Amino acid sequence: MMADSFLPPPEGAVTLFDGTNLDHWVQRRGGGAAAWPIEGGAMTTRGGDILSRDKFENFHLHIEFYCPDSPPEVKGQGRSNSGVFLQGRYEVQVLDSWGVENPGRGDCGALYNQAAPLVNACKRPDEWQSYDVIFRAPRFDAGGNKVESARATVLQNGRVVQNNQELRGQTGGAMDEDYAAPGPILLQDHGNQVRFRNVWVAPLPAAGADHY
Repeated sequence: MMADSFLPPPEGAVTLFDGTNLDHWVQRRGGGAAAWPIEGGAMTTRGGDILSRDKFENFHLHIEFYCPDSPPEVKGQGRSNSGVFLQGRYEVQVLDSWGVENPGRGDCGALYNQAAPLVNACKRPDEWQSYDVIFRAPRFDAGGNKVESARATVLQNGRVVQNNQELRGQTGGAMDEDYAAPGPILLQDHGNQVRFRNVWVAPLPAAGADHY
């Protein structure tokens, strides 16, 4: 998939943002209607975090993002910082990490502060990029005890940056610790003017059939 072109949602997917309105989103604080500005088919981080009205368990998330260039004196976490939270609990970092030779747990493509990206798949700032995330929710036994942690595979611009990575628990900035419950997609307003477009989620079953 070319990062500057739309990947259409598959049959059965929930389109969370098609470039026209924010009907599927609410403000994190207060729960009111999301009010991020929309221009040119993209929404821009402004006015606090937003989260999807729909909640998900196991899923394929597609989202496209745009990191504007920052002045050269702005370094590290100040460069177009945002985040995509899976179930509102596990952050896939969004950052302008173009040119970083050895990306770490805080760079673009990281599962924030838990797992650094396997490679730096970033495009230059001022270019559209994409994430495709396959999320497997944690598993619990009949007594409510966690028996398997959540896992995520992340492709950035078509390259694998997280390979079935275990998520030991929530990342910083998570909305709650109710790991057994479905959760929303949360987009972070970190004070930078990051843009998002073409957001959809295709729910996945917990497992396939057990017959031949």
